[in-house]
Amino acid sequence: MKKVVLFAVGMVLGSTTLAQEEIDTSVKADFVNEYIWRGQKLGDVAVQPTFGVGYKGLSLTAWGSYGLSNKDDVKEMDLTLAYTIGRLNFGVTDYWFSSGLDPDARYFKYDAHGTNHLFEANVGYDFGFASLQWYTNVAGNDGTNKDGKRAYSSYFEATVPFTLFSVGWTAAAGAVPFATTSYGTTGFAVTNLTLRVAKDIKVTDSFSIPVFGQLTGNPCSQKAYLVFGFTLQP
Repeated sequence: MKKVVLFAVGMVLGSTTLAQEEIDTSVKADFVNEYIWRGQKLGDVAVQPTFGVGYKGLSLTAWGSYGLSNKDDVKEMDLTLAYTIGRLNFGVTDYWFSSGLDPDARYFKYDAHGTNHLFEANVGYDFGFASLQWYTNVAGNDGTNKDGKRAYSSYFEATVPFTLFSVGWTAAAGAVPFATTSYGTTGFAVTNLTLRVAKDIKVTDSFSIPVFGQLTGNPCSQKAYLVFGFTLQP
């Protein structure tokens, strides 16, 4: 009987250890001089924390942006549920902003015509040498089209990673296919051309700080941005 009990305890401990090994967790915070998203400026100096858990291709991630230099910058908190199988990925994101249809900025207010939440679905494929991603707003505080109706605002982007001078780079091109006030477009428009570079700065033998820089141009709005940032991660 004692051997049976010891065997059962060993199985439980073994399965618990295995489950813990299979669950990935991540905690980090980016600090940026400007918050640029898909070719649009959404804020000045900001801290952008991330917390995520993942298990066998399924992940749940919380991400936020909080202004450090401008008290009028909009606060943001996003929750993303995603699943990756092979090279295919898809997911749903719940964006929440401190400004929107609800002047009191209540997080748990989900009224169709009075919420600060925006829900977006996405699907993408990684070809290895490049990846493609499509995003569409499906509910919440979406923009409007030329007729003043819900635009179901969409955005698609192609990214190409490459190495140059032993440093990792990423080139991205994104466009909005239809008219929407969310992106300030009146039809098909290229809104994001980005070149990004990232490199780790070694502080000690066991600790380094990832730094990154990016140059972003928005042909639609005729704006350009130069972003620098670094990441703190345990």
